[in-house]
Amino acid sequence: MHRNTPNSRPAPNPLGFLSRLARPNPVRERCELCSAGLADEHEHLVEPAARRLVCACGPCAILFSARAGSKYRRVPRRVEDMSCLRLTDLQWEGFGLPIALAFFLHSSPAGRVVAVYPSPAGATESALPLDAWEELVAENPDLGDLEPDVEALLVNRVGEARNYFRVGIDRCYQLAGLLRTHWRGFSGGDALWAEIGRFFDDLKRRSGSGGGPANA
Repeated sequence: MHRNTPNSRPAPNPLGFLSRLARPNPVRERCELCSAGLADEHEHLVEPAARRLVCACGPCAILFSARAGSKYRRVPRRVEDMSCLRLTDLQWEGFGLPIALAFFLHSSPAGRVVAVYPSPAGATESALPLDAWEELVAENPDLGDLEPDVEALLVNRVGEARNYFRVGIDRCYQLAGLLRTHWRGFSGGDALWAEIGRFFDDLKRRSGSGGGPANA
C-alpha cells in the first residue's frame, strides 16, 4: 500500500480542473478614472464637451466633479416624481417629436435646451422650438433650475401613460439602452413595453426613497 509522506501530493483531478474552466467568471465594471471595481449600482459623471457618460467610484465622483474647472460634472442621484406637471396634448405636439417618449436637458455645448428621444438606433437629438420650452417652464417654474448637462425632465406619454420625472441623465440613457436592446418588429413588441413599464414603476418607487444610486 502506498502511504502519503509529508512531501507527497494527491494526484491532480482533471475533472475538477475542467469544472473550474467551465465556471463563468463574473465581469465587474471598473471606475473609468481609477480602475477600482464597481458595484452594479454606482456613480456617474458627465463630460459635457464630449457628451460622454463616465462610470465612477464614489471617491472619484466627489473628487473629480469638485475640482475647479473640472471637465466632469457629477450626475445627481435624486429621482423626483413630477406627476403634477402641466403639459397639454397641444404643447406636446408643439415639440414635434416622432415618439411620445423623450427627455429634455440644458446642453452647455449647444447653449440651449435640447430634446432627446430613444429609438432602435440609439438616443437621437431633436431640434426643440425655444418658445415651446419657455412656455412649458412658465407654467412649471421648477423646470427652470434643471442642472445643465446632468439632469433632465423625462417624459413618457406612450398610450395612456403620463409619466414625468426629474432625473439624472444616466437614467435617461438607461432607458434608451432598454429600447435599443429590446425593440422588436415595427412597434417594439410586448416585451419591450413591459420593460419600459417596469422602468417607470422603479422610478416611481425610487422617487419616494430619495432616488438611490443610479443603475449602471
